[in-house]
Amino acid sequence: MDLIRTEEVTKRYGNYVALDNINISVPKGSIFGLLGPNGAGKTTLIRIINQIIAPDKGKVFFNGQVLQPNHTDKIGYLPEERGLYKKMKASEQAIYLARLKGVSQHEAVSRLKYWFRKFEILSWWDRKVEELSKGMQQKIQFIVTILHQPELLIFDEPFSGFDPINVDLIKNEILKLRDEGASIIFSTHSMESVEQLCDNIALIHQSKVVLSGAVNEIKSRFSQNLFEVESYKADLSTITPNLPQGIHYQKTEPNSSLYKHYFKLDASLAPNDLLASLLPYMQITGFRELLPSMHDIFVSTIQNGSLPANPS
Repeated sequence: MDLIRTEEVTKRYGNYVALDNINISVPKGSIFGLLGPNGAGKTTLIRIINQIIAPDKGKVFFNGQVLQPNHTDKIGYLPEERGLYKKMKASEQAIYLARLKGVSQHEAVSRLKYWFRKFEILSWWDRKVEELSKGMQQKIQFIVTILHQPELLIFDEPFSGFDPINVDLIKNEILKLRDEGASIIFSTHSMESVEQLCDNIALIHQSKVVLSGAVNEIKSRFSQNLFEVESYKADLSTITPNLPQGIHYQKTEPNSSLYKHYFKLDASLAPNDLLASLLPYMQITGFRELLPSMHDIFVSTIQNGSLPANPS
């Protein structure tokens, strides 16, 4: 079942259409990548889900119900533009924000101390925010976002300002939150992070959803039928003339004591056809399809303006 579903959501600012009949579904217990170039409409959609603004047309459903004001307590939102009160102590501000989400004083302190210890910032409990590094401030905002244990978490560029070690730290926490049942909307320009974290995505371009679905299914949809075959040394000059029609040899690269050979298949052929044609000539030690990266799919889709019928 979906935790969040939008139905024909449209938003205009004067003559400018920010969102045009947007339909997305965020399955429960999943990480949903909300992707798109700058100005595509991602932030507008996030603001609508957070009820900061209202759509001009369409509906948002939360756990099967039309989105209501009380649903905001079940949402945690980490915006791209961070905002902490610089003169307040880190703990005081975190407690105040937790109380706004309905967490009691005692429970807020208990949960915050757990997270401050986990993120190794407990020694900064009574320090003013302005005394903290950007990375420490980012950690506090992440903690505040998840502290009330919301059903839906919305992270907008959550790794901004973090070094690689802390990026891995936050990635692991996001995965744990998903595994514990949280549903997550993850907005980012990092396609590497999308591949590592996201179960499903929607790509918005010029106010419309131009690509959506499960990450693995999308990568398969953009398959170019390219395959990597690893083997011990083989004489390709005797092999390639005997390849069946539709199997196209690309190149060979040495890899330690092994070799990697690359082939492209016509759409009418299956991977087993390639294997069957090579087995008489070489001892195969590895075989895999080379699927395109999410970065390549993102660029291809945006440059084409829509999903190509037959990606190539």
